Amino acid sequence: QVRLVESGGGPVQAGGSLRLSCAGSISGYTYSNYYMGWFRQAPGKEREGIASISPFGSTTYADSVKGRFTISIDNAKNTLYLLMNSLQPEDTAMYYCAAGVIVYRALLEDEYPYWGKGTQVTVSS
Repeated sequence: QVRLVESGGGPVQAGGSLRLSCAGSISGYTYSNYYMGWFRQAPGKEREGIASISPFGSTTYADSVKGRFTISIDNAKNTLYLLMNSLQPEDTAMYYCAAGVIVYRALLEDEYPYWGKGTQVTVSS
């Protein structure tokens, strides 16, 4: 049974920060067994991968968020986080967390079979 639940989204002004959370479980296993990723989809655009963390702790970021966003995991709470700083209106999107077992391309959504329902982030100028 897969349960990934995102939270922490909402409205924010440009330059502000938000921290997204993704809590849950995947077939009873903890997140530390999986590649975990954050994806987003803006209106009228395709979903894009923005951050990923491997079971070994290595991270990958899209150029659009590098230096502003930080992905992390609290294994004790089985919760994935995305700290987003210096938010801009172009960061407005639905944000999703996802999990995969075998991931070769960290920011490619096809690599991730397990998905949450998303949390909306709206950045105003």
